[in-house]
Amino acid sequence: MTPAARVQAAIECLDLIAAAAREGGAAADTMVARYFATRRYAGSQDRRAVRELAYAVVRAIGDRPASGRGALLGYARASDPALLDLFGGDGHGPAAVVPGEVASVPNPAPGWLTGALAERFGADTPRQVAALLGRAPLDLRVNTLRARRDQVVIDGAEPTPFAATGLRLTMPLAVEAHPAFVAGEVEIQDEGSQLAAAACAAASGMTVVDLCAGAGGKTLALAAAMANTGRIVAADTDRGRLDRMGPRLVRAGVTIAERRLLDPAREAAALGDLTGAADLVVVDAPCSGTGTWRRNPEARWRLTPARLGRLAAEQARLFDLAATLVRPGGALMWIVCSLLPAEGEAQRDGFLRRNRGFAGETLRNPDDGAAVNQLVLTPGDHGCDGFFIARAVRL
Repeated sequence: MTPAARVQAAIECLDLIAAAAREGGAAADTMVARYFATRRYAGSQDRRAVRELAYAVVRAIGDRPASGRGALLGYARASDPALLDLFGGDGHGPAAVVPGEVASVPNPAPGWLTGALAERFGADTPRQVAALLGRAPLDLRVNTLRARRDQVVIDGAEPTPFAATGLRLTMPLAVEAHPAFVAGEVEIQDEGSQLAAAACAAASGMTVVDLCAGAGGKTLALAAAMANTGRIVAADTDRGRLDRMGPRLVRAGVTIAERRLLDPAREAAALGDLTGAADLVVVDAPCSGTGTWRRNPEARWRLTPARLGRLAAEQARLFDLAATLVRPGGALMWIVCSLLPAEGEAQRDGFLRRNRGFAGETLRNPDDGAAVNQLVLTPGDHGCDGFFIARAVRL
C-alpha cells in the first residue's frame, strides 16, 4: 500500500469504528480486523501502520466524529500536517481537501463530560486525562495457587508498584504461549483490577458471590486470596463470558468456583438460595468504562448522557440486589472501572441512604496504607486503569 492508500484505509477503519460506537457494535480492534479480513493484499506492515494511525486519531478526537475523513483531517491539522499532502486522490489515497472542509476538533474527552472530569480531578484534570489516553502496559497477576511471584521468570517483567502479586511488561509478549501462562502461574490482569480484588479482603472459608463475574478475572483472584478454600458463586447474565471462564478455572487450579447463569432483570430468583448467606458480595458493575480509555479509547465515542443514565440506574439496581445476599457482618464491595462521580460516590451514597442496614467501611490506600472511605485509582497517580472502589458492611 502507498502512504496515501494507508491514510484512506485508516479513514475507512475510522468510519467503521464510529458506526460501531454509535450502534453499540463491536470494539475497535474487531472492526479493524474485519476490515483487513477482506483485504488480503495488505501486508503486515500496512496493517500495523493503518491501525496505529487510526488509533492515534481515536485518541486525539474525544467526541464521536461525523466521519472518519473529518476525524483524520482534524488530527492531521493539529498533530501531523504532513498527512495533508497525501490527500489528493493519487495512489488510492483520499480525495483532495476542499477549501473550508469541516474537520473534527481534537479534544481529549467528550465536551459534555468536561464538568464531571473536573469534579473528579480539579486543577489536575489535564494531566489525569492525558494519562487516561496514554498507552497501557501489560500487567500480569501471579496465581499464588501455582507459584509465588519470585518464582515466575518472564524476561522483561518487573513487579508492579502496588499489587503484591503483579508483574508488568512494557514490551510485547505472546503471553498465552508463555510456559508460565500455560502452567496457570500467571493471568493477564491490570494492576487496578488486582488492587480491586485485594481490597475485597476475601479469606479462606468464606462464601463469596461475584455478582458480575464476566469471564472470571476477579473470580480467579478471589479464589487465590482464599487459598482455594470456601465457596465462590460466579454469576453473570452473559453465557459466552461464563463459558470462557471454565478453561481459565481449570488452568489456574481453582475448584471452589461455581458458575451461575442469570436471567437479566430476574437475577434474584436464581440467587434465592444465597439470600442473607454471603460473607462477601462483589459487584463489578457495568459502567461507562472511563477508567479504561487507555485500552479502549473509542469508548469515549460510545458514551452519551442517556447511556450514562441507564448505566447508573442499572448499577443502583444491582447494588440493591447484592445487599439482599449479604449476611449480618458481611461485606459488599462496589467496583467500577469509571472515574465519573455519578458512578462512584453518588452510587455509594445513594445505596447507603436506601439501605440503612449498611454502613460504609474504610479501605487501605495503596499509596501509603492510610485508611480511606473509598479508593480512586487513576493512570496518572497509580499507573493502572481507573477505578472507584468502596466497601460497606451489613450491621
